[in-house]
Amino acid sequence: MSKSIFYHAGCPVCVSAEQDIINLIGSDNVEVVHFGEDKSRIIEAENAGVQSVPALVTPTGNVLHINFGASMDEVKG
Repeated sequence: MSKSIFYHAGCPVCVSAEQDIINLIGSDNVEVVHFGEDKSRIIEAENAGVQSVPALVTPTGNVLHINFGASMDEVKG
């Protein structure tokens, strides 16, 4: 993985965090995955260790959970 991946569910907390992440690391350095638009990526996120959104998975595989918005069970529901 060469970019960070920012996973979110579209809630206001997630959208605000998305903008902050893009401003901090640049849009060229992060792929944004919105589960409301692409639920097929939920399993990928869970396999990476994402337990809640918004979350950022770094290129080295570290998962940074940001300001708890929704659990993955809520996202899947």
